[in-house]
Amino acid sequence: MWIPTEHEKYGVVIASFRGTVPYGLSLEIGDTVQILEKCDGWYRGFALKNPNVKGIFPSSYVHLKNACVKNKGQFEMVIPTEDSVITEMTSTLRDWGTMWKQLYVRNEGDLFHRLWHIMNEILDLRRQVLVGHLTHDRMKDVKRHITARLDWGNEQLGLDLVPRKEYAMVDPEDISITELYRLMEHRHRKKDTPVQASNHHLFVQMKSLMCSNLGEELEVIFSLFDSKENRPISERFFLRLNRNGLPKAPDKPERHCSLFVDLGSSELRRDVYITVHIIRIGRMGAERKKNACSTQYRRPFGCAVLSIADLLTGDTKDDLILKVYMCNTESEWYQIHENIIKKLNARYNLTGSNAGLAVSLQLLHGDIEQIRREYSSVFSHGVSITRKLGFSNIIMPGEMRNDLYITIERGEFEKGGKSVARNVEVTMFIVESSGQILKDFISFGSGELPASEYHSFVLYHNNSPRWSELLKLPIPVDKFRGAHIRFEFRHCSTKEKGEKKLFGFSFVPLMQEDGRTLPDGTHELIVHKCEENTNLQDTTRYLKLPFSKGILLGNNHQAIKATKESFWITSFLCSTKLTQNGDMLDLLKWRTHPDKITGCLSKIKEIDGSEIVKFLQDTLDTLFGILDENSQKYGSKVFDSLVHIINLLQDSKFHHFKPVMDTYIESHFAGALAYRDLIKVLKWYVDRITEAERQEHIQEVLKAQEYIFKYIVQSRRLFSLATGGQNEEEFRCCIQELLMSVRFFLSQESKGSGALSQSQAVFLSSFPAVYSELLKLFDVREVANLVQDTLGSLPTIVHVDDSLQAVKLQCIGKTVESQLYTNPDSRYILLPVVLHHLHMHLQEQKDLIMCARILSNVFCLIKKNSSEKSVLEEIDVIVASLLDILLRTILEITSRPQPSGSAMRLQFQDVTGEFVACLLSLLRQMTDRHYQQLLDSFNTKEELRDFLLQIFTVFRILIRPEMFPKDWTVMRLVANNVIITTVLYLSDALRKNFLNENFDYKIWDSYFYLAVIFINQLCLQLEMFTPSKKKKVLEKYGDMRVTMGCEIFSMWQNLGEHKLHFIPALIGPFLEVTLIPQADLRNVMIPIFHDMMDWEQRRSGNFKQVEAKLIDKLDSLMSEGKGDETYRELFNSIIPLFGPYPSLLKKIERETWRESGVSLIATVTRLMERLLDYRDCMKMGEVDGKKIGCTVSLLNFYKTELNKEEMYIRYIHKLYDLHLKAQNFTEAAYTLLLYDELLEWSDRPLREFLTYPMQTEWQRKEHLHLAIIQNFDRGKCWENGIVLCRKIAEQYESYYDYRNLSKMRMMEASLYDKIMDQQRLEPEFFRVGFYGKKFPFFLRNKEFVCRGHDYERLEAFQQRMLNEFPHAIAMQHANQPDETIFQAEAQYLQIYAVTPIPESQEVLQREGVPDNIKSFYKVNHIWKFRYDRPFHKGTKDKENEFKSLWVERTSLYLVQSLPGISRWFEVEKREVVEMSPLENAIEVLENKNQQLKTLISQCQTRQMQNINPLTMCLNGVIDAAVNGGVSRYQEAFFVKEYILSHPEDGEKIARLRELMLEQAQILEFGLAVHEKFVPQDMRPLHKKLVDQFFVMKSSLGIQEFSACIQASPVHFPNGSPRVCRNSAPASMSPDGTRVIPRRSPLSYPAVNRYSSSSLSSQASAEVSNITGQSESSDEVFNMQPSPSTSSLSSTHSASPNVTSSAPSSARASPLLSDKHKHSRENSCLSPRERPCSAIYPTPVEPSQRLLFNHIGEGALPRSDPNLSAPEKASPARHTTSVSPSPAGRSPLKGSVQSFTPSPVEYHSPGLISNSPVLSGSYSSGISSLSRCSTSETSGFENQVNEQSAPGPSYSGSEEPGRKESKTPPPYSVYERTLRRPVPLPHSLSIPVTAEPPALPPKPLAARPGHLENGTRRTEPGPRPRPLPRKVSQL
Repeated sequence: MWIPTEHEKYGVVIASFRGTVPYGLSLEIGDTVQILEKCDGWYRGFALKNPNVKGIFPSSYVHLKNACVKNKGQFEMVIPTEDSVITEMTSTLRDWGTMWKQLYVRNEGDLFHRLWHIMNEILDLRRQVLVGHLTHDRMKDVKRHITARLDWGNEQLGLDLVPRKEYAMVDPEDISITELYRLMEHRHRKKDTPVQASNHHLFVQMKSLMCSNLGEELEVIFSLFDSKENRPISERFFLRLNRNGLPKAPDKPERHCSLFVDLGSSELRRDVYITVHIIRIGRMGAERKKNACSTQYRRPFGCAVLSIADLLTGDTKDDLILKVYMCNTESEWYQIHENIIKKLNARYNLTGSNAGLAVSLQLLHGDIEQIRREYSSVFSHGVSITRKLGFSNIIMPGEMRNDLYITIERGEFEKGGKSVARNVEVTMFIVESSGQILKDFISFGSGELPASEYHSFVLYHNNSPRWSELLKLPIPVDKFRGAHIRFEFRHCSTKEKGEKKLFGFSFVPLMQEDGRTLPDGTHELIVHKCEENTNLQDTTRYLKLPFSKGILLGNNHQAIKATKESFWITSFLCSTKLTQNGDMLDLLKWRTHPDKITGCLSKIKEIDGSEIVKFLQDTLDTLFGILDENSQKYGSKVFDSLVHIINLLQDSKFHHFKPVMDTYIESHFAGALAYRDLIKVLKWYVDRITEAERQEHIQEVLKAQEYIFKYIVQSRRLFSLATGGQNEEEFRCCIQELLMSVRFFLSQESKGSGALSQSQAVFLSSFPAVYSELLKLFDVREVANLVQDTLGSLPTIVHVDDSLQAVKLQCIGKTVESQLYTNPDSRYILLPVVLHHLHMHLQEQKDLIMCARILSNVFCLIKKNSSEKSVLEEIDVIVASLLDILLRTILEITSRPQPSGSAMRLQFQDVTGEFVACLLSLLRQMTDRHYQQLLDSFNTKEELRDFLLQIFTVFRILIRPEMFPKDWTVMRLVANNVIITTVLYLSDALRKNFLNENFDYKIWDSYFYLAVIFINQLCLQLEMFTPSKKKKVLEKYGDMRVTMGCEIFSMWQNLGEHKLHFIPALIGPFLEVTLIPQADLRNVMIPIFHDMMDWEQRRSGNFKQVEAKLIDKLDSLMSEGKGDETYRELFNSIIPLFGPYPSLLKKIERETWRESGVSLIATVTRLMERLLDYRDCMKMGEVDGKKIGCTVSLLNFYKTELNKEEMYIRYIHKLYDLHLKAQNFTEAAYTLLLYDELLEWSDRPLREFLTYPMQTEWQRKEHLHLAIIQNFDRGKCWENGIVLCRKIAEQYESYYDYRNLSKMRMMEASLYDKIMDQQRLEPEFFRVGFYGKKFPFFLRNKEFVCRGHDYERLEAFQQRMLNEFPHAIAMQHANQPDETIFQAEAQYLQIYAVTPIPESQEVLQREGVPDNIKSFYKVNHIWKFRYDRPFHKGTKDKENEFKSLWVERTSLYLVQSLPGISRWFEVEKREVVEMSPLENAIEVLENKNQQLKTLISQCQTRQMQNINPLTMCLNGVIDAAVNGGVSRYQEAFFVKEYILSHPEDGEKIARLRELMLEQAQILEFGLAVHEKFVPQDMRPLHKKLVDQFFVMKSSLGIQEFSACIQASPVHFPNGSPRVCRNSAPASMSPDGTRVIPRRSPLSYPAVNRYSSSSLSSQASAEVSNITGQSESSDEVFNMQPSPSTSSLSSTHSASPNVTSSAPSSARASPLLSDKHKHSRENSCLSPRERPCSAIYPTPVEPSQRLLFNHIGEGALPRSDPNLSAPEKASPARHTTSVSPSPAGRSPLKGSVQSFTPSPVEYHSPGLISNSPVLSGSYSSGISSLSRCSTSETSGFENQVNEQSAPGPSYSGSEEPGRKESKTPPPYSVYERTLRRPVPLPHSLSIPVTAEPPALPPKPLAARPGHLENGTRRTEPGPRPRPLPRKVSQL
């Protein structure tokens, strides 16, 4: 049975549980669980990470932890009773864990690793805390480390700042808001501004001296030197180096490492240096002389310096190498470091050995204890401490020092009868009174143990040596008295013996007879001469002698022998026990000289402070002893001396001695009667204040009042203890009188000098310190009343001195912070005074920082939920006094401009934050009663209105994001909780007082505006929080947005007819609220829109205003990233969602205005779809294609559906920017053109908009035109640019702006040049279908055609699309998908290539137009695209599959032509037609013939750099063995059964016949051309092709082409090359009679036989001759294939899916190998080939021209893809007879001029008859390959010419010229000049028609064809539709 648990409430999972049992709860190791019930080893409960899922789990899997339960029962909360730091660590690490993984995903490696280390460190520290074996101090230390790391991690991850008190998180509900603010602010400050350390320490480690020739031991002495004051500021660090330059004791770090401690910030400056002096221990001379003595002396070696500021740049631990210098003369040694610092180069140079000193230096900052903790390794290994000289900046009590510093300065000595100066060495001893030498009290420096004697270094031959060596003598105090220092002077011989001869001595006593020590300063000592063997151990012999020249001159004027010699030392005492001050000694020994007491007391002010504090207790005992001795006589003097000492302790240097005085008062003070005298003197001073002229001394007294009161109180307590509390009343009276005097003095107003106000200020600043003393003797209420009276006596006048005002406020502040104020009883007495002064200052807006601090302290004491009566009363007083002024202050300071300085700005933010915290504290403390009283306190509605407006405005300010730092979420939530509570109270007042006839729009508007921005705050958007954070917020505060939303709804419903005032103004704000993804909030808010529409409909009959506002706001909000899918559905859905409110649409459907309402919702929903897509696509990382597509969708929506011009223009420019970024320059130009089309060429002024300045419409349109032209140019869309150039040129011309006109014409000309000269790649086009619900709305279940990038083929495009949509699945078929795919929750992409169908064929069909120009019209302005899919209908014939091979042709029509404002457009309409096998066969042959013509033409005009494409194509057609070649078509469609069963296909069958024969003709001519250009190694293949061709002809039944039958002409796309063929002898007889060949089975009775010359062997030979005369094949084909010619493909040919070509028989060629028989003819199936260069025909000699049948337009094969197959079938054919040329005329004899017709000539459809004029001229047979007649795209379609026209006639003048011309030699100049004939200019050929040209920008119109003889064609065919000229359609 399941029993609710009592104690087992909380546990941690220690083993993962899968939850496979019924009702099992899946748990992972580390999860925390809350346990509800238990049963037989099982628990039932839930994991805290997912409290909604409950289940059972084994109890053994859980480790139980102690926890306390709140709200027992169904909604109980379990809180673990562990250390709050542990709880915080656990939850924080969980949150970090998730985010840490995300860092890895986002590739933020650095932070990822740093966080990993910190997390491990925290886990380690957590273990230490959990184990619980730490000491109290260590635990604090660990917690400090933990919180520091938690804060660091939170800051790095952008998490919230955690308020803490003593390392534990605080609950904001448990402390006042002001205290919370302070905690947050303190942590924020700590984070932002690290506290600058005032203490610094220099760590020095000596590494080595690098020198080439050492060989001697060295002493290295470090010290700090102040070059400004020219003195050392530290003791010395002394270490010894061995002969290798390394430290002598490497195992003892303290001997070579030192820490220079207690450097103040003032010492870290440029002119403080580290100096290093190096002394060598060795011979006198560095060089090794013979006979030199071997005695060791200390000798100068070198010096190095480094500025301490150089270390500030970085605390580097890398070794520094310091250069070592030596002085030029030894006598300069004492100041070598100064010379180096001053850079006096002449006085020093680098040491001869070029030595370098390797040291490690590091500056450490902070207190020495902190340094010990942070650098524990340094201290644990050992380091010597080097102090500053003298006392540190702060003297600590208890510090015991007795150090005498002696500097051995210099000496003056006589020669001593020698010819050269002496080598003087000084030896120093400390000798005690007994005459014994004191052992080990001479310190050379830290790092070296103290020694018993000291030897100076020796300067060579110098009688005036200067040493400047500093020594420290740490002599104990007891040894000091009677001791003296003796200096012995010896001459050091350099001779072999190296003797040291004593020649004199000096001495100096350490203490004078009167007990004073040796005074600081320089002393000139007398050098007493002595003999070499003098024994100085008997000190009595010389101690009676004078020791100093000063004393000698002063006391003993008798001449002393050898006074010329002197020795100077400088002494400096640093002692806490000994004094050098005689006055101090006199004071302390006052009892021995009672007569000197007055003098001593007077002199106390002259004694140095450090001397007084050293003997503080003794001094105080002396003073109170004197007071007891004779209070009448000395009372005033003692009082003054006491005041002086008390004020001395205020100095920062002696500040730390205050505790010494406190201890003295508590424990040692014994003056039980002193209080009377102290009160009396103090009152006397206070009474004199108002009359006194000079107040300095009085101010000193007032400054000391705290300690004076301490002495008074302690004295009184001692007296009471001694007497049992006698004279209590008298004492109270004295105090009352004293305070009366004070009140009187405070109430005086300062007149004139202001000295009085200064005294008042001094009193006030120290008065609060007295409270605690008074409390020791008086009751709390008494003291409070005393203080209240005293503070109340202050003058209330505001224009008193400002400084006094500030001090008054500080006094109030200290009062509030004092112990007195914490007691509720005294607080209630003091509060009115405090509030009175605060109110006064706030009203004047003065001292706001201080006011804020005081107020914060006031509220800190009032805890939340304090229902004590006293607290409620206090709140009453504060509300009445301060609420209004507080609101005004916040408004005032937030409306001021923020100060510029960063420090000032911080202060400004602090004061604002503090006031805000105070206001929030006050509001949180207010109860219903307080609010009621507040609202009742307003006398009029005006006052209430002003108050409400004021508080709403303040709340709006508090909600601002900048009010608190971004990571202060805790503070923001507390603030919001207070605001919403207050608003709920105040909304009642709003309803009661400002509705109906009292309606006030302003206040209601303010209310709604506040509510909206409240809901929209970032810190309330719980969806963005982590689950744990969201849970905490919901538990503590609930979702405040919903509460406020309900309040808005309720208030809106109360408005009634006043709602109209807020329509449409509130639509935007309310819409913003509904975009928040919170279901309850939306359900509350959306019905308001229905209400608005209803009221607007009532008022104006429509809701256009609502609609306009809704749409505008939606756009701006969605672009900010708000809103989601659910929101759109909520707006649109008919099903009520989530709550009691039906959806908006359902509400609207009940209304009379249902139709327009539903329409609006539909529009808004569609706009939402696009805006949501736009927002999602614009996110970082999305591909440009998506962004562009989405923007186009939105832009079109604004134009077509909403007609919002400004939004439309904005999105035009957004799209333009996207195109530029993606380098879609053509699309960018089309986009900008949309804006351009909205403008006129007018002078209307336009406002500044987007990036455009204020300008006229004309100027903007001009600017746009130029930008568009530039983009068309960059996108190689030059034709469109030309049109715009013309338009703008017209404008310039109309304004006579010829300068710009000239530039524009030049630009236009340059665009023409680019068309002709630059290569353009024709893009591929792809159809893309986007299927499935996962696509954005603008793509979902739609199909598009996309223009590919340059060089982009299908595979690359498909890959790009899959990259853009990584979750999409590529469909592998081209069939239309079914409904299941449309509705699938996935993404499917269907992609295949499509063929563009140009709309206008005119340019493409015109002859003589270069490919450069045509290529533009093939792929621009394309609306229609085609895709073919082959399939078999009926039974498939295995022998001949062409019988059943149908083609499904899909035509796609786009909404806009490509290219346009996007690279892709949606398919608007699709048409599917099925082509029968016969139609398919016709089209296949047409395409193949066209391809052959193109390739042959390119080959002739030398455009192909490689003949391979032609070879492959010819081979593919002739040798098509796999599918049987064209014979398969014969078998399929020419059989009797097919003709009878398909009588309607008669014309099509005839057309197929024509195409077959035409193909044979083309192949024949192609082989001739191929033979001319084929390279030598491909000759065998060519021969094989010729043989195969004859086999193919015979298989078709063609032996020869009949001369009298009109055959289909061979048309070449770029006009015929000027090549004629000789007719074969077989086809023409010499006498001109016609030879009728046998009838071919292909011919049919209705039509005469075809005629042609067959390619006989003779013809082949002749072609070979042609080839022989031509250039070698290597010369012709030596270039690499270009992209335009390297492929046989043609996209205009059948689709790649159509796997058919002209069928050929497998048995057609007996010569074929099996390999060739079975090769599939793929050339027909490939994508189209695009030759881009212009094709120029190349003529050959006239004698070699072949006579071709010349056919007119009637029989042209059609390649217009717009025509269906039946339309393409040729009309009835017409025959003409042709007379062959006479046999007697040889081709070589009758060579004629090259005939170059105009490109616009049209020739007779038949062959030219044998006219007398042309008799003997082969020019009459202009080849049907001639350029003039072959364009596949003639302007006349299906034209039937009934008559045969005569050939062109020539004038008589032409004929003789032709006859005279001789046959030119092969490749003569004559031939070369004819190779590229230039057609006549169009303007000369035909007059311009009246109609202006269509889009190619050419100055001429299409011309009607005409015959050479002037006969014009009848019945011209319909003209193709010209391209539209509107720019908008560019």
